[in-house]
Amino acid sequence: MKKLKVLGSLQTCGVVAVIRADNAEDARKMSAACIEGGLTNIEVTFTTPGAEHAIRELAAEYGDRAVIGAGTVLDPITARIAILAGAEFVVSPSFEKDTAEICNLYGIPYMPGVLTLGEIKEALKMGVDVLKLFPGSAFGADFVKAVKGPMPHISIMPTGGVDLDNMEKWLNAGCIAVGIGGNLTAPAKQGRYEQITELAAAYVAKYRELRPN
Repeated sequence: MKKLKVLGSLQTCGVVAVIRADNAEDARKMSAACIEGGLTNIEVTFTTPGAEHAIRELAAEYGDRAVIGAGTVLDPITARIAILAGAEFVVSPSFEKDTAEICNLYGIPYMPGVLTLGEIKEALKMGVDVLKLFPGSAFGADFVKAVKGPMPHISIMPTGGVDLDNMEKWLNAGCIAVGIGGNLTAPAKQGRYEQITELAAAYVAKYRELRPN
Protein backbone atom coordinates (compact mmCIF):
# COMPACT_ATOMS: atom_id res chain seq x y z
CA MET A 1 0.00 0.00 0.00
CA LYS A 2 2.83 2.43 0.77
CA LYS A 3 4.30 1.90 -2.68
CA LEU A 4 0.95 2.75 -4.26
CA LYS A 5 0.65 5.86 -2.07
CA VAL A 6 4.10 7.12 -3.00
CA LEU A 7 3.83 6.40 -6.71
CA GLY A 8 0.36 7.95 -6.77
CA SER A 9 1.67 11.08 -5.07
CA LEU A 10 4.45 11.37 -7.65
CA GLN A 11 1.81 11.29 -10.39
CA THR A 12 -0.40 13.85 -8.64
CA CYS A 13 2.31 16.26 -7.45
CA GLY A 14 5.41 15.38 -9.45
CA VAL A 15 7.82 17.49 -7.43
CA VAL A 16 9.89 16.19 -4.52
CA ALA A 17 11.30 18.70 -2.04
CA VAL A 18 14.85 17.69 -1.08
CA ILE A 19 15.40 18.98 2.44
CA ARG A 20 18.99 19.46 3.62
CA ALA A 21 19.27 21.31 6.91
CA ASP A 22 21.71 21.97 9.74
CA ASN A 23 19.45 20.28 12.28
CA ALA A 24 16.17 18.41 12.65
CA GLU A 25 14.17 21.47 13.67
CA ASP A 26 15.19 23.44 10.60
CA ALA A 27 14.35 20.43 8.44
CA ARG A 28 10.90 20.27 10.04
CA LYS A 29 10.28 23.98 9.44
CA MET A 30 11.43 23.79 5.81
CA SER A 31 9.26 20.73 5.20
CA ALA A 32 6.24 22.33 6.84
CA ALA A 33 6.67 25.41 4.63
CA CYS A 34 6.72 23.20 1.53
CA ILE A 35 3.61 21.30 2.62
CA GLU A 36 1.77 24.56 3.28
CA GLY A 37 2.53 25.51 -0.32
CA GLY A 38 0.97 22.28 -1.56
CA LEU A 39 4.21 20.41 -2.21
CA THR A 40 3.45 17.13 -0.49
CA ASN A 41 6.46 14.94 -1.41
CA ILE A 42 9.16 15.56 1.20
CA GLU A 43 12.64 13.98 1.22
CA VAL A 44 14.61 14.66 4.41
CA THR A 45 18.24 13.85 3.71
CA PHE A 46 20.44 11.98 6.17
CA THR A 47 23.09 14.66 5.81
CA THR A 48 20.79 16.47 8.27
CA PRO A 49 21.80 15.75 11.89
CA GLY A 50 18.88 14.00 13.57
CA ALA A 51 17.15 13.35 10.26
CA GLU A 52 15.24 10.40 11.72
CA HIS A 53 13.73 12.67 14.38
CA ALA A 54 12.53 15.13 11.74
CA ILE A 55 11.04 12.27 9.71
CA ARG A 56 9.23 10.91 12.77
CA GLU A 57 7.76 14.30 13.67
CA LEU A 58 6.73 15.09 10.09
CA ALA A 59 5.14 11.67 9.58
CA ALA A 60 3.15 12.07 12.79
CA GLU A 61 2.00 15.61 11.98
CA TYR A 62 1.54 15.52 8.21
CA GLY A 63 1.26 11.84 7.34
CA ASP A 64 -2.36 12.24 6.32
CA ARG A 65 -1.61 14.97 3.77
CA ALA A 66 1.99 14.42 2.66
CA VAL A 67 4.44 11.65 1.81
CA ILE A 68 7.55 11.82 3.98
CA GLY A 69 10.71 10.07 2.78
CA ALA A 70 14.42 9.83 3.51
CA GLY A 71 17.27 10.89 1.25
CA THR A 72 21.05 10.39 1.02
CA VAL A 73 20.62 6.88 2.41
CA LEU A 74 23.94 5.10 1.84
CA ASP A 75 23.38 1.70 3.46
CA PRO A 76 20.67 -0.72 4.62
CA ILE A 77 21.13 0.16 8.30
CA THR A 78 20.29 3.79 7.63
CA ALA A 79 17.40 2.70 5.42
CA ARG A 80 15.90 0.63 8.25
CA ILE A 81 16.34 3.51 10.73
CA ALA A 82 14.50 5.79 8.30
CA ILE A 83 11.71 3.29 7.67
CA LEU A 84 11.14 2.66 11.39
CA ALA A 85 10.99 6.44 11.89
CA GLY A 86 8.13 6.58 9.37
CA ALA A 87 9.81 7.19 6.00
CA GLU A 88 7.55 6.09 3.14
CA PHE A 89 10.28 6.13 0.50
CA VAL A 90 14.07 5.93 0.48
CA VAL A 91 16.39 7.80 -1.90
CA SER A 92 20.10 7.11 -2.42
CA PRO A 93 22.74 8.86 -4.55
CA SER A 94 23.74 5.46 -5.97
CA PHE A 95 22.33 1.94 -6.27
CA GLU A 96 23.04 -0.46 -3.40
CA LYS A 97 21.69 -4.02 -3.54
CA ASP A 98 21.37 -4.55 0.22
CA THR A 99 19.45 -1.29 0.58
CA ALA A 100 17.09 -2.36 -2.19
CA GLU A 101 16.47 -5.64 -0.36
CA ILE A 102 15.65 -4.01 2.99
CA CYS A 103 13.28 -1.57 1.30
CA ASN A 104 11.55 -4.43 -0.53
CA LEU A 105 11.25 -6.31 2.76
CA TYR A 106 9.28 -3.41 4.26
CA GLY A 107 7.36 -2.60 1.08
CA ILE A 108 9.00 0.82 0.75
CA PRO A 109 9.87 2.37 -2.65
CA TYR A 110 13.62 2.68 -3.18
CA MET A 111 14.85 5.41 -5.54
CA PRO A 112 18.60 4.99 -6.18
CA GLY A 113 20.84 7.20 -8.26
CA VAL A 114 21.83 5.66 -11.61
CA LEU A 115 23.96 6.88 -14.50
CA THR A 116 24.24 4.06 -17.03
CA LEU A 117 21.99 1.53 -18.74
CA GLY A 118 23.83 -1.19 -16.86
CA GLU A 119 23.05 0.40 -13.50
CA ILE A 120 19.45 0.96 -14.57
CA LYS A 121 19.06 -2.70 -15.53
CA GLU A 122 20.49 -3.95 -12.23
CA ALA A 123 18.24 -1.62 -10.24
CA LEU A 124 15.15 -2.76 -12.13
CA LYS A 125 16.04 -6.40 -11.48
CA MET A 126 16.01 -5.59 -7.75
CA GLY A 127 12.48 -4.19 -7.91
CA VAL A 128 13.27 -0.47 -8.13
CA ASP A 129 10.24 1.53 -9.35
CA VAL A 130 11.74 5.02 -9.71
CA LEU A 131 15.30 5.78 -10.81
CA LYS A 132 17.02 8.95 -9.62
CA LEU A 133 19.23 10.76 -12.12
CA PHE A 134 21.83 12.67 -10.14
CA PRO A 135 23.22 15.16 -10.72
CA GLY A 136 20.71 16.01 -13.42
CA SER A 137 22.66 19.12 -14.39
CA ALA A 138 25.56 16.94 -15.56
CA PHE A 139 23.41 15.18 -18.16
CA GLY A 140 20.34 17.19 -19.17
CA ALA A 141 16.91 16.22 -20.43
CA ASP A 142 18.29 14.84 -23.69
CA PHE A 143 19.94 12.05 -21.71
CA VAL A 144 16.53 10.94 -20.46
CA LYS A 145 15.16 10.89 -24.00
CA ALA A 146 18.11 8.79 -25.16
CA VAL A 147 17.80 6.27 -22.31
CA LYS A 148 14.06 5.91 -22.73
CA GLY A 149 14.64 4.92 -26.37
CA PRO A 150 15.77 1.36 -25.58
CA MET A 151 14.01 1.33 -22.18
CA PRO A 152 10.73 3.24 -22.58
CA HIS A 153 9.14 1.67 -19.50
CA ILE A 154 11.49 3.18 -16.92
CA SER A 155 10.51 5.97 -14.51
CA ILE A 156 13.20 8.62 -14.01
CA MET A 157 13.36 11.46 -11.48
CA PRO A 158 16.20 13.98 -12.01
CA THR A 159 17.60 15.86 -9.02
CA GLY A 160 20.21 18.59 -9.09
CA GLY A 161 19.97 21.49 -11.50
CA VAL A 162 16.19 21.35 -11.89
CA ASP A 163 14.31 24.63 -11.49
CA LEU A 164 11.11 26.40 -12.55
CA ASP A 165 12.64 27.45 -15.85
CA ASN A 166 13.74 24.00 -17.03
CA MET A 167 11.10 21.73 -15.42
CA GLU A 168 9.24 21.61 -18.72
CA LYS A 169 12.23 20.13 -20.56
CA TRP A 170 12.61 17.34 -18.01
CA LEU A 171 8.93 16.45 -17.97
CA ASN A 172 8.65 16.59 -21.76
CA ALA A 173 11.60 14.20 -21.92
CA GLY A 174 9.49 11.66 -20.04
CA CYS A 175 10.47 12.07 -16.38
CA ILE A 176 7.89 10.90 -13.86
CA ALA A 177 8.86 13.65 -11.38
CA VAL A 178 11.64 16.07 -10.46
CA GLY A 179 13.57 16.67 -7.26
CA ILE A 180 14.13 20.25 -6.10
CA GLY A 181 16.67 21.18 -3.44
CA GLY A 182 18.59 24.41 -3.03
CA ASN A 183 16.45 26.35 -5.52
CA LEU A 184 13.49 25.77 -3.20
CA THR A 185 14.95 25.87 0.29
CA ALA A 186 17.60 28.63 0.04
CA PRO A 187 15.37 31.25 1.76
CA ALA A 188 15.61 29.24 5.00
CA LYS A 189 19.11 30.65 5.50
CA GLN A 190 17.48 34.01 6.22
CA GLY A 191 14.57 32.46 8.13
CA ARG A 192 12.20 33.34 5.27
CA TYR A 193 10.05 30.22 5.42
CA GLU A 194 7.09 32.04 3.92
CA GLN A 195 9.13 32.43 0.72
CA ILE A 196 9.68 28.66 0.65
CA THR A 197 5.90 28.27 0.80
CA GLU A 198 5.51 30.64 -2.14
CA LEU A 199 8.16 28.80 -4.17
CA ALA A 200 6.60 25.43 -3.34
CA ALA A 201 3.23 26.69 -4.59
CA ALA A 202 4.89 27.92 -7.78
CA TYR A 203 6.47 24.51 -8.44
CA VAL A 204 3.16 22.74 -7.83
CA ALA A 205 1.31 25.15 -10.14
CA LYS A 206 3.97 24.69 -12.84
CA TYR A 207 3.68 20.90 -12.65
CA ARG A 208 -0.12 21.03 -12.91
CA GLU A 209 0.18 23.38 -15.86
CA LEU A 210 2.51 20.98 -17.65
CA ARG A 211 0.58 17.85 -16.64
CA PRO A 212 -3.03 18.89 -16.10
CA ASN A 213 -4.25 15.31 -15.85
